[in-house]
Amino acid sequence: MTTDPPARRRSRLRAVLAAAGAAVLPIIALTLGGGPAGASVPATPSGWNLVWSDDFNGSAGTPPSSANWIIDTGHAYPGGPGNWGTGEIQNYTANASNVSLDGGGNLRITPVRSGSGEWTSARIETRRTDFKPAAGAVLRIEGRIQMPDVTGDAALGYWPAFWALGSPYRGNYQNWPAIGEFDIMENVNGINSVWGVLHCGTNPGGACAETNGIGASRACPGSTCQSAMHTYRFEWDRSVTPNQLRWYVDGQQFHSVSQSQLDATTWNNMTGHGGYFLLLNVAMGGAFPNGVSGRSTPTSATVSGRPMVVDYVAVWQSGGTTTPPPSTPPPSSPPPGGVDARSTIQAERYQAQSGTQLETTTDSGGGQNVSYIANGDWLRFDGVNFGSTAARQFVARVASGAPGGVSGLIQVRLDSLTAAPIGDFAVGNTGGWQSWRTVPANISGVTGTHTVYLTFASGQPADFANLNWFTFTS
Repeated sequence: MTTDPPARRRSRLRAVLAAAGAAVLPIIALTLGGGPAGASVPATPSGWNLVWSDDFNGSAGTPPSSANWIIDTGHAYPGGPGNWGTGEIQNYTANASNVSLDGGGNLRITPVRSGSGEWTSARIETRRTDFKPAAGAVLRIEGRIQMPDVTGDAALGYWPAFWALGSPYRGNYQNWPAIGEFDIMENVNGINSVWGVLHCGTNPGGACAETNGIGASRACPGSTCQSAMHTYRFEWDRSVTPNQLRWYVDGQQFHSVSQSQLDATTWNNMTGHGGYFLLLNVAMGGAFPNGVSGRSTPTSATVSGRPMVVDYVAVWQSGGTTTPPPSTPPPSSPPPGGVDARSTIQAERYQAQSGTQLETTTDSGGGQNVSYIANGDWLRFDGVNFGSTAARQFVARVASGAPGGVSGLIQVRLDSLTAAPIGDFAVGNTGGWQSWRTVPANISGVTGTHTVYLTFASGQPADFANLNWFTFTS
């Protein structure tokens, strides 16, 4: 678009959690039920080593660890399929009402319906993308979870999930299901059942019969899935030939897939890359709950505010040397983003944002730009590599149709939203929301790899800028 209506309205879609791209079926795997909520990560079993874990300890109302998790927001990944590829309707946010620790050792992901009828919820994914067993080893991914405590018509549309996606999906979004998806725990509509599913190959059809995948389900042992914590586990076994994939709930295996069931190309595409990242989310509506219920969900009977409660998530590997859980991604698995600071970094390729939206740009090269930028908004870009030669200038492509007297600052901060800016420049009206200018600003010398935050400050509440791309120079 080249111009906006006189009253350029912002419908602030707070950042959207990345959803499974295209999965339509389940996710699942449990191991040990019972015990109090907020219990610690179990002791590492004999013969295993802890690779990574999070027990969600922290103050009530705070977000999950930013060293471990990315909070995605909105209705899609930037450039990815709309409604996360599944038809789900919620807007994912980073708001504490949707995603926060409860102060008792648990994470709560809570769908909420506003007075206007909009549903919001949350979706988080691990920073690490390298979860994969070594040759000859077994990888165990486990979470202790209580599904949203709601059943019957009041539960229509609820879709909690614990799952894993192949690392090449991050930043591509067009390579599903070839890169693989392991649905460790999935449930819809408050049914007392857990689904475990493998997605792979091509869509539709292919080796995994997409879009359904190769799945199985069963009732939770003892207490229902909704009324108590259960342990969901997935194992990827490279210690046997052919390799095996196994799903468990409370230690009881209920699904498996053998390497021998798939052709060599499909198996290699799913397992030959660098590994997987883990996700937790509660979607509302979409293909799976709609298909099971035989109608569109959620409905007017669906109740708001029933959380999925997560006690812990942990990854173990059999054999080898103990690896303590890192506080930051290891060098072999850089943070998502992983971009050269001196390349042209498209603004819409952020890993998280607050307050902005995307729109089609008429600037050279086409694509999308970040729009509706106003005071207090921000964008986050992970793994920006400045190298060993200090970058001393920030250059950005901006446009503005702000009214007279409205302007603001585009600021660069490193590693924290509250860090002091290392540089900034002012933006005022450039002649229109698609009238682009390339603007430089000096910054303090930067080397190494950093999380880059672009923050936006203005003395007025009105939108003051659009951003297409930026880069750093020496």
